[in-house]
Amino acid sequence: MDIRSFSAGANLFFNIFLALFAISCLIPFFFIIIISLTKESDLTIYGYQFWPKNWSAASYIYLKQFGAQVVQSLFVSIFITVVGTIMNTLFSATYAYAISRKDFRYRKFFTIFALISMLFAPGMVPTYLIVTQGLGLQDNIWALILPMAFGVYNVLIMRTFYQTQVPDAIIESARIDGAGELLIFRKIVVPLAVPGIATISLFTALGYWNDWMNALLYINNDKLVPLQYLLVRIQNNMDALVQNAGQSANLGAAAAQIPTEGTRMAMVVIATLPIALTYPFFQKYFVKGMTIGGVKG
Repeated sequence: MDIRSFSAGANLFFNIFLALFAISCLIPFFFIIIISLTKESDLTIYGYQFWPKNWSAASYIYLKQFGAQVVQSLFVSIFITVVGTIMNTLFSATYAYAISRKDFRYRKFFTIFALISMLFAPGMVPTYLIVTQGLGLQDNIWALILPMAFGVYNVLIMRTFYQTQVPDAIIESARIDGAGELLIFRKIVVPLAVPGIATISLFTALGYWNDWMNALLYINNDKLVPLQYLLVRIQNNMDALVQNAGQSANLGAAAAQIPTEGTRMAMVVIATLPIALTYPFFQKYFVKGMTIGGVKG
């Protein structure tokens, strides 16, 4: 058999395999959307179906009563995700650049310092005391941003990216021409490191978007509740209403009207869809950044 024919056949096989694998990854999310649009009684009688017998938007109608709070929480989540991602990416990229330079005198110290902070995390109680009493950020939106504003894992990715993709000769040439470190970083290093920066930005954005634990610990003001924590509250309220339905006829009637399963799936859609729509914009850089900037020691 000709090698070119074999190579073409192998490429076709793997392309089909990867396409099927990608479709299999998307099916669960589409299935969740379908369940959220299925009539609640059909879920009880027929179970989960890819094509329900009766469609219903009752789950989204139920969530509509929280519409104003959902919109407010959505803007809070967008704000903390955008600001937090910018801060984390800036801090991680600059820190990584410093420890990636062989002529930086304290590179070993700051590398070990970062690794120790990753391996020996302070825990919830010390972090809570620092945020609430040390920084005084109780019921402050910065309590949702600052605890995650620096990522050691991102630093390691970017350090390796700089070492493999930013030639020392270019930096030395810029220094000979009189450029300072900030100018070199902004004009030379950052354009070469776009794939790596996009990679850690995506990781960071996902972390901020999905975070609700910090809101549970630090936020009591409804105006500062992010979307994820709001959905947790709604879920808990539904569960409490269903569990206490037998204690009162009014509670039982209210619980019977709640499309419990469909609402759970609708909340997943609301929480996932916005961040999922941003992924295609990062995909071009994400693969290259993970391939080149993978941690290699």
